[in-house]
This record gives sequence, structure tokens and C-alpha cells, in this order.
Amino acid sequence: MLPGGLVVLGIFIITTLELADDFQNALRRLIFSMEKSMSRKRLWNVTEDEVSERVTLHICSSTKKISCRTYDVQDPKSSARPADWKYQSRVSASWLSLDCTVHVNIHIPLSATSVSYTLEKNTKSGLTRWAKQIENGVYLINGQVKGNDCDLLEGQKKSRGNTQATAHSFDVRVLTQLLLNSDHRSTATVQICSGSVNLRGNVKCRAYIHSNRPKVKDAVQAVKRDILNTVADRCEILFEDLLLNEIPEKKNYELPQRVFVPLPGSTVMLCDYKFGDESAEEIRDHFSEMLDHEIQIEDLEIAEEVNTACMTSSVNSEASLTNTSEEQPEQPKKTIGVKIQQNIGVITALAVAVLAAGISFHYFSD
Repeated sequence: MLPGGLVVLGIFIITTLELADDFQNALRRLIFSMEKSMSRKRLWNVTEDEVSERVTLHICSSTKKISCRTYDVQDPKSSARPADWKYQSRVSASWLSLDCTVHVNIHIPLSATSVSYTLEKNTKSGLTRWAKQIENGVYLINGQVKGNDCDLLEGQKKSRGNTQATAHSFDVRVLTQLLLNSDHRSTATVQICSGSVNLRGNVKCRAYIHSNRPKVKDAVQAVKRDILNTVADRCEILFEDLLLNEIPEKKNYELPQRVFVPLPGSTVMLCDYKFGDESAEEIRDHFSEMLDHEIQIEDLEIAEEVNTACMTSSVNSEASLTNTSEEQPEQPKKTIGVKIQQNIGVITALAVAVLAAGISFHYFSD
């Protein structure tokens, strides 16, 4: 539910004071389990200068006394360290938003030579290669290329020492490299494939950065991570939906749309995903339950249109040249059905096959 730039800092628990010590070991285990769960599907790496400490906050239900401790999640042997907890005003309202639409065109070959390399692992490998292109892309902010250490708000109007851009939205565009420079050697390899998955479409992305001296590099990093997260999330969501509901064989699949909703008392919007057969009322109720706050239907912002994924197969196997940007030649096609248990990796890949209007999906197999 968190767009780029927003992360889970920790967990809190409310008990009586005498029960506080009984929960410390459980809180420590939960902190590390939470971090492991979130890092499992990441397509990006944590940088060295990022804070690796996570917070446990205990609130006494009777005295309202607060006890705060931190753990270094990069150190499995980390012990609790006491920390100060201070309240600040206007923090939740002081965020800048960055909006971006990215075209996705990912070709994922399905290896025919490694029996142990599952379709799901093939898909993750293909997404990882694509993630490197996103990481190495050039990012234009309001049509300009700015240095990493530049102030994001440079050139914005100021009044009485404060910026007027706390509610400002920046337009971000991504340029990915098509050809390698002459100084680099190609790492392309030829591999025998039993098929391939092509993922094409447009991804609606949104990230936030705090307005207290924001740097361009931090804004770009937030956008990058939202792009990668939303693709990985849709992959997982559709896989779970098909597996749980055991949808019968069919040609077209509706893929999840991204939905934004404002966070109460803040300029930030959270996100979730909906399928075409889910009503606005269902999405509203889900947000209300998660946020413990009444959400109105008119608050929902659906970022993308409903789309379908179409699967076809080829009568022949194919050899694939990976890490290329060229379009694949069109193959003879025939419609095939998919059994959930037999083709679990392909279904996982379908999650990102169609992300916005005009997306096409092709699955080639023998």
C-alpha cells in the first residue's frame, strides 16, 4: 500500500505496563520477520547510506507512557537499543509528490535446458534484468536533468523562508538506454528456450519525498522503487488470485488496476489493487478496514483502465538472445489454456503482462 519514498519504520503495541517485558522477545522476532518478508520480492538493493534501524514502540494503555527501542535489521544478532520518541507538527502534510508513467516492454525467455529452473524463477530473473535498466535510466524532473546533489526545490518560489511547494507535484519521465556504449562489451547470450513471455504496457507510478531540503537523488530513488515495486506487486497479486480461485481455462485474464486513496490528515496517498469484477464499494470497504477510517467512494482514484491478458502458443521451440532491445519476430499462434498448478510460473508472469491501456501479452511455447 506504500508508494515509493514511504517505508515501514517499525511496529507498535499497546498493553499495560506490567506486560511490556513479556512482549519484547516477540517484538524482536516480528521486526526481523517483517524485514525479511518485505525484502523477499524486492527488485532493488538497499544502499549503504540508508538507515537499517527499525523501531519497536510500546504504549502503556493506562499511563500512556511510551517506550521506544531500535534494532539493526542488517545484524541478526542486534540487541535492543533505547531511543527517544518525540512528536512533531505538520510532518504528515509536508510531502512532495512525483508522478510518472513508464512504458514496460520485457521479453523473458523460458529456458529449455534446466529442468530445475522453474517458470517462476525465469520470470523473476527476467524482471531482475529489466530492473537494472530502470536503475540505470535517466530521469527528467519537469523536463530537466538535474544533478543528484541538487536541491529538488531549486528555483521554486519562497515566502518568509518557507517553500510554497509543499503540495506541489513533479512530473517525472524515464529514459532507458537502448544501445550499449562502445566502451562496454555486450553480455548477450544465446539460450535454447521452450517458450517466452512478453510483458508490454504502461505503468502508473507515484512517489513521495519530504519537503525538508529534498535532494534530487532521493526523489529519483523513490520513483525507481515505486516502478519496481508496482510491477512485482501485480505479479504476486494475480498469481495468488488465480491460485486461490482456481479460475478455469480461458483465453483472457483481467489484470489488477492500481487504486490510490488519500491518507487521512496528510497530502500522501496510499495504494492498492483491484480486479475488474471488484466494485468500488468493495475497494472502499477494504481501505476503510485497513486504515480504520471511513473512506468515501469519491476519494478513490483509479489510475489505470481495465485490461486483459491474451495467451497464445507457438508450434515450434525457439532460441532467444537475451538482453536485447529488438522486437521478437511474430510466431505462428494458437490459443492455449493454462492449468494453475502445472504452469504456476507463467501465471505469475501474467501479473505484469497488462498494466495499462494498450498492453499486449504473448506466450510462446512448444
